[in-house]
Amino acid sequence: MQPVAECSVSARPDRCVVEVYDADAYLGDEHALKAAEQHVVAGNGYHVYLLSLQPDIPVNITIRLWDDTPPAPPADAEGQVAVTLESETGVLVVNQLTFGPAGEVALRQPGVYTGHAWWVGRQPAKAYYDRILQRITDDWTPGHIAEAWAESPLQERYVLDLGYAGPPLSDGDD
Repeated sequence: MQPVAECSVSARPDRCVVEVYDADAYLGDEHALKAAEQHVVAGNGYHVYLLSLQPDIPVNITIRLWDDTPPAPPADAEGQVAVTLESETGVLVVNQLTFGPAGEVALRQPGVYTGHAWWVGRQPAKAYYDRILQRITDDWTPGHIAEAWAESPLQERYVLDLGYAGPPLSDGDD
């Protein structure tokens, strides 16, 4: 079974956070963000927060859309959680807190999407990040640090596998 659509973007996990939300649901949710601190990925129906263990090395965010229930995450996934996203606009934004949107994903139609998030490379990316920070000396410039992040041999990846569950639940007048 293949997804009907797939989009990947690279995003910097500023303050260790990347968020995915409907284009009209740009206000954050402190409770969902706190839940992500425990579960790696958490949301409130309109926002999903993804928590990395490091704030500087870009991570890959992939959103895959399925006709039916998404397949189970791969066996090598480090973790997974159920997610629900409602999109009144049919457009999801992948956002970097300080740096702004990293990209947008056009859904096939507005509505409620359910499925799961899974991730790989979280712990190895943190270990690489820590090793680089330990090697930094006073003569390193920001350019050297940026090069180290860009040269990371690891790929921290978060995947949202979503299937269409029905039309938007909200009336759009909120």
